[in-house]
Amino acid sequence: MNASLFFPALLTGIFCYLGAIESPWLFGMSGGFYIAGRPLVAGLLVGLAFGNVTNGILCGLAVQAVFIANLSTGGATNSEITYASYGGIGLAMATTQNPAIAVTLAILIGQTFGLIFYNARMAAYSYWNGREEKAAENNDTRGIVLNHLVFPQITTFLIRAVPVFLVIFYGKGLINTLLNSIPDIVTHIIQVLGGVLPALGIALLMGIVIKNKTHLIFFMAGFVLLAFAKLSMIAIVFLAALVAFMYYYASTNKSDGNATATTTKSSTAAKVDNDNEYEDDDLF
Repeated sequence: MNASLFFPALLTGIFCYLGAIESPWLFGMSGGFYIAGRPLVAGLLVGLAFGNVTNGILCGLAVQAVFIANLSTGGATNSEITYASYGGIGLAMATTQNPAIAVTLAILIGQTFGLIFYNARMAAYSYWNGREEKAAENNDTRGIVLNHLVFPQITTFLIRAVPVFLVIFYGKGLINTLLNSIPDIVTHIIQVLGGVLPALGIALLMGIVIKNKTHLIFFMAGFVLLAFAKLSMIAIVFLAALVAFMYYYASTNKSDGNATATTTKSSTAAKVDNDNEYEDDDLF
C-alpha cells in the first residue's frame, strides 16, 4: 500500500466534502456546489493534491464535458456530480492519469456509489430533521443546534470525504490490476468510449440550448475557425460576440419594422371605418 497516496487521497476527500451543496465553509451552493463541486475545478484541486496540475485539469475538462448538461429536477438526479468529479478524477490521477479513464471512472462512481450515498444522505437528513422538530417543540436550543448544524455536517463529511478517500487509497491497486490483466483491445475500447462521451455531453447541452436548428450554423462556423483556421479561443469569442450583436440587431429591427407596418395598416383601416360611421346614405 502506497503511503505517499494517503495525503492526496485525504485532500481529495476533503475537497469532495467542501463541494457539497450543504457544506457551509465555501458558502454552500455559491462557492461549494457550483464552483468546488464542478469537475473542471475539481480537476484543478485534485491536480494540486497529486502534484500534477496539468493532468488534473485535462481530466477535469474531459469529465466536465460529459456532465455539462447534467440537470437535477427537484431532488431527483441521474448522477451525483461531486462524487463523479472527485472520485473519478482522483482515482484516475492515482493510476493512469488518462482523461478517458477519468471519464469512465467518473460515470461509474457518479451513477452507482454516488447515487447510493446521495440517497443515504437524504435519509439521514430526514432523521435529523425529525429530531430537530422534537427539540423545537421542547424549546431545546442545544438540540436544535446539534440536529440542524452539527450532526448533519458530520454525516455529510462521513458520507462524502470518507468514501472518496477509501476509493482512491484502496482502489488504486484494484484499478491497476484490472488494467494490467484485461487485453489491450479492451483498454483501447474504454479509452475510445471515454473520448466520445465528452462529445455526447456537449451534444446534450446543445439540444437544451438551441431552440432553432438554424443556429447550428454558428456552432459549425466556430468549429471550422478553431479546427481549420487555427484561431485562438479569445479571437473566436470576440467574433461570436460581434455576430451575436449583429444577429440581435437585425432581428430587432425586423420585428420593429413589421410592428410599425402592422400598426400603420391598422390605423388606416380604423380611419376608413371611422369615416363610414358618420356617413348617412339617406342624405346623399
